[in-house]
Amino acid sequence: MLDCITLEPPSPATACVIWMHGLGADANDFVPLIPELRLPTSHSVRFVFPNAPTMPVTINGGYVMRAWYDIASAEIDKRADEAGVRRSQAAITELIADQVAKGIAANRIVLAGFSQGGVIALQTSLRHPEKLAGVVALSTYLACVDTLGAEASPANRDVPILMVHGAMDPVIPLTLAKLSKARLETHGYKIEWHEYGMPHSVCAEEVEDISAFLKRVLQIA
Repeated sequence: MLDCITLEPPSPATACVIWMHGLGADANDFVPLIPELRLPTSHSVRFVFPNAPTMPVTINGGYVMRAWYDIASAEIDKRADEAGVRRSQAAITELIADQVAKGIAANRIVLAGFSQGGVIALQTSLRHPEKLAGVVALSTYLACVDTLGAEASPANRDVPILMVHGAMDPVIPLTLAKLSKARLETHGYKIEWHEYGMPHSVCAEEVEDISAFLKRVLQIA
């Protein structure tokens, strides 16, 4: 199982957010953001931050770093190494099973991710056989598009999806994110979409939108 940083809630956990970092970052990346979500002081949400495995990343000259999959080309339509995406999907599915074994119902689990991590959040949630609470897809895009129709799980056809993106993102162009949104909508998914005047990063307004989304889908008063 993936190595993780886990933040236990003030009250006994009844929900969980599994949050995947971006390329070259690690499990610590989004830990400091959690207090900024301003959840109630007695909330019961466990936050799990997995470390991606280390691997050589082709587009970065073969440099070894934490990555959810290899990126072999700068071309937008060839970004994701499908075999690597599916390996990471299996690893996150294992983390979901671990949380269910610890007493968290699948429909109380949110998958969240930034950039590469968002790819895996979408990939895993849309194909997961048990209904999940929601998906938070930050500055990211949809991989394995051609197989989604055949592989989509009926249980998550109406899973709430939050997609956000920076209008000035030089890493994952806004056009690619919007194309991913359109493809998801073609398959019948309903997307809550926000864009901000930022690059490939996170801003305060975005954090407020993430907080509101989590409070809604996890029914946090």
